[in-house]
Amino acid sequence: MAETLLQATGITAGYGKLQVLWGAGLDVTERETVVLLGANGAGKTTLLKVLLGLMQAWAGTVRLGAEDITRLRTDHRVRRGMAYMSELGVFPGLTIEENIRIGGQFAAAAALRARMQELFGVFPDLAERKHVLAGSLSGGQRKMLGIAKALAAGPRVLIMDEPSAGLAPLLVQQVIEVLGRFRSSGVSLLIAEQNVAFLHLADRVFTLEGGRIGFQGTVEALHADDALRRAYFGLGPQG
Repeated sequence: MAETLLQATGITAGYGKLQVLWGAGLDVTERETVVLLGANGAGKTTLLKVLLGLMQAWAGTVRLGAEDITRLRTDHRVRRGMAYMSELGVFPGLTIEENIRIGGQFAAAAALRARMQELFGVFPDLAERKHVLAGSLSGGQRKMLGIAKALAAGPRVLIMDEPSAGLAPLLVQQVIEVLGRFRSSGVSLLIAEQNVAFLHLADRVFTLEGGRIGFQGTVEALHADDALRRAYFGLGPQG
């Protein structure tokens, strides 16, 4: 049985006096892809920020492997194998190569060089334009660069905030296909999304509704729950 890699338990958090999360929790095991599904305003980004240490929880714990990292600084979490891709994902004023180097800043020089070669092999369009500013790229190219940047250090778990944001359906499918390639290489993925297309990648699903975890289980169990599918995601009967 796969070991738990990342676990959040009883996370309560918010901004000022505004509470956003109410005892939320989830877990990701080794080599697993988990999709955190929820509408805008459900609290997905807040939960991801707590996982990364970008904001402190009011209550609850976060563990990476056997270690309690609840109070650990973000850079220390990254050194331990966590990576994050925000909706923006890149630094527009830096080149493609500079973005990827920043993503792998804590990796050993030799390991980063090897990783960059691997990534440029997967993303030939980026390799051809590696000295071009990220701000000049199309939306789809920026997403691919964001993925490459996040994977540059060879993380144990990649946490992504709405990788579909701003993309046309065809480009969303390309992102899903690329993530599928890295999924098979062993990295664990936690993807916060409102686009149900990402369920194609998922081993398990958590839904976040009004700051609380609703459903949790397999994609098959989600599809079997007709009321849940209709109420939250507008998914019709499976043909």
